[in-house]
Amino acid sequence: MAEEKSPKNVAIPLSTAEVWTKNHRDNFSDEGSKKRVDSYLIPKETLEMVLKLGTSKVRAYVGVNDKKEKTLIFVGSELDKATGIYRDVFGSEVMGADGAASKVVYDFSEPSPPCKPDNTSPLN
Repeated sequence: MAEEKSPKNVAIPLSTAEVWTKNHRDNFSDEGSKKRVDSYLIPKETLEMVLKLGTSKVRAYVGVNDKKEKTLIFVGSELDKATGIYRDVFGSEVMGADGAASKVVYDFSEPSPPCKPDNTSPLN
């Protein structure tokens, strides 16, 4: 199965992004306003580490951290040509708190709220 073609231009107009973020804020069907996350602040180092994996795509999973905040978890993703499925690619192994070797994923994103948003942004 061949890889689907990704759009060459992944940039979208700010006006479109404004509509999409408003659609998200207006959709309360699956979560209350106290749990809703409108954005994530992602350190440059997190993106650089996942890009160093050299994969053609990056997948972001949504998780809940130890502070009970929603967070994004980043992994590389590469096409398995035999199945046509993008498979997760993890970073090098490190020693975990329990002394066992563990593959690495990347995080350190800060959800907003509770992180203070940019109130001057048209996307907020």
